[in-house]
Amino acid sequence: MDRKIRTIEDVLELLDGLFAPDADRWTADGARWWDAFYADRAKPVPFFAAKPDESLADYLERGLIVPGRALDLGCGPGRNALHLAAAGFQVDAVDLSPTALAWAAGRAREAGAAIRFHCGDAFALTGAELTGPYDLIYDSGCFHHLPPHRRISYLALLDRLLAPGGHFGLTCFAAGAMGSELPDADFYHQSRLHGGLAYTPDSLRWIFSELAQVELRRMRDEPDDSPLFGEPFLWTALFRRTAWLA
Repeated sequence: MDRKIRTIEDVLELLDGLFAPDADRWTADGARWWDAFYADRAKPVPFFAAKPDESLADYLERGLIVPGRALDLGCGPGRNALHLAAAGFQVDAVDLSPTALAWAAGRAREAGAAIRFHCGDAFALTGAELTGPYDLIYDSGCFHHLPPHRRISYLALLDRLLAPGGHFGLTCFAAGAMGSELPDADFYHQSRLHGGLAYTPDSLRWIFSELAQVELRRMRDEPDDSPLFGEPFLWTALFRRTAWLA
């Protein structure tokens, strides 16, 4: 007899297990998937280039965010973490993939950037590792790879680590352009995430309704020779925390 459900985390872990081993790209199996993905640095993947998101650069240029403490979720090869460090932020950067973090750490050494890199699941890392509060939590491409139930964990992370008055920046798949538009329940019936979940502006506003919207728009398309990364199939959003979340 198996009776192991006592807490919310127990329920979330049970739901994790409903997906195929390679479906959740943020779990231990996901780490292996991303390691293989990042192994060939010469692949023509747009976000392999050491270019920050055009939206992040735009927020900084317009003064919507100012230097402080930053957390880069799903940092990959470190392109946004490097830009934040160069802008004067104290940066913690998290990723599941040791291969991606090795690449990011090498870039940081070359740039002389003092970024603290953390390997693992951001939801499970302890307070000693992610020492918030952070003035900026930035996510370029992590959120849309989470199964629906892990939005609970994501919001709890923001609640725990985002400072009052701090900003949350997000880049994710836009419905109608990229990602799966299946209803949440269907992902559990099919045991797959189909490469990532698409979101509408209304769904993002609802999910992050405890935060004040600063801006929500489609990412600008940047040409190959641009110093910035930009793909129009993504939403870019900036929210601000006005008080502790309920």
